[in-house]
Amino acid sequence: MSNTLKVLFISGSLRKNSYNTAALRAAKEDAPNDMQIEFADLSGIPLYDQDQRDEKVPAAVSKLVEQVRAADALLFATPEYNYSMSGVLKNAIDWVSREQPQPFAGKPAAIMSASMSLLGGVRAQYDLRRAMVFLDMHCINKPEVMISTAHERFDAEGRLTDDTTREFIGKLVSALGDWTRRLQAGGQQ
Repeated sequence: MSNTLKVLFISGSLRKNSYNTAALRAAKEDAPNDMQIEFADLSGIPLYDQDQRDEKVPAAVSKLVEQVRAADALLFATPEYNYSMSGVLKNAIDWVSREQPQPFAGKPAAIMSASMSLLGGVRAQYDLRRAMVFLDMHCINKPEVMISTAHERFDAEGRLTDDTTREFIGKLVSALGDWTRRLQAGGQQ
């Protein structure tokens, strides 16, 4: 077994200046040296359509499926839209979950969210966690990272400027690494 963990970062936002994508970039900056980080690109994934899937799985979906399969762990960053995760993220999850064997099953995962609201995306995380339970992902429980008033924590170039937020993100990425290694070794939470 390699000492390097392959971690796939998945942002639920397509927005160029997304705070969630910026939070993932900050997580990459502070990730342990034993992590190999890759970013998923959800921008080319069409709306889920079983007829289209039956005909031919789109290339963007196939790429994401392979990224999920190759990853040792997943880190999601989701915005909150109308009290839930983004449609973009839910759509990507729906596409990937239809593959057999189901690529999310057994994957260690973590969630963070960034929002301009005071709650920091807590409701989106709740819905994403419910989907993870059904998909048999093993999401860490703590630390929880909900970046509230995100517009005050990142600069105009999308760099994280808040040290406390950076510390929480660093703890989350470290915990994901520890959790992944524990699961790989056959341990329990």
